[in-house]
Amino acid sequence: MYSLVQSARIKGSAGEPIPNPSKALQKLEVDFLRGNFSIMCAGPGTGKSLLALNIALHGSMPVMYWSADSNAATQLSRATAMLTGHDVREVKKALLEDKFTEYERVLGDKWWVRMSYEAMPTPADMEADLEIYYEVFGCYPHLCVVDNITNVDTGGAGDAESFTFGLEGMCEYLNDMARETESHVMALHHVTGEWSDGLKPIPLSGVKGKIGRVPSLILTIHREPDEQGMNRVLNISVVKNREGFADPSGNTFAKMELDSQTLKLKDVDNTVAVSF
Repeated sequence: MYSLVQSARIKGSAGEPIPNPSKALQKLEVDFLRGNFSIMCAGPGTGKSLLALNIALHGSMPVMYWSADSNAATQLSRATAMLTGHDVREVKKALLEDKFTEYERVLGDKWWVRMSYEAMPTPADMEADLEIYYEVFGCYPHLCVVDNITNVDTGGAGDAESFTFGLEGMCEYLNDMARETESHVMALHHVTGEWSDGLKPIPLSGVKGKIGRVPSLILTIHREPDEQGMNRVLNISVVKNREGFADPSGNTFAKMELDSQTLKLKDVDNTVAVSF
């Protein structure tokens, strides 16, 4: 039990923001705060993993990324393209042909970023990874990414009710992880069928499993294809935010443009858009 003055002294790094690559999101009062738990939701193939990886590689900070949804070749190719500005197709070709040496120095500069590629990690696996991280670096990560939350092995769910209960329990667990490690824990998640095409703003009610109670921040993403049907712009809605602005309808969003070669995301002139 602490007094208010004591609370100020023992808070540690909780509440400090990690580097945010988007000024448009900052306009919407979005900060990824250490000690907090967030969820990023979108339909399949919309770009939530690309956004999470862009955030993880932005700035110099310790990162633990559980990539249960994508293998090492995919994530390594993406990360290398983002960091070097080279075409992701050429990077992947070099990787497959064992001509990857030229990229190793750049990747070595991100030595605090650690990846796990277990397809179904258990909470015990994740705890072991964090303890190993602390043992090696003397600190916990400032950002932990769980890609995706449904890939974490919680023992299975036989019906819709137990599935939702399992997700709620996992959210509680990840929220506790954020508190204990003073990391920002970001979990990627899916949306309900009505919103799975990713072509329109996704409201808070579109989050699969209705697990909006625990996270302090929930973002949803829909895409804005160009004439060729490519996902050139990601629209990121703030549907829950305990620390600032939120629009549960999803109709207020920040716009970020995707470079299809380097997979880098950048603000569209710091634009915040409103859909009616």
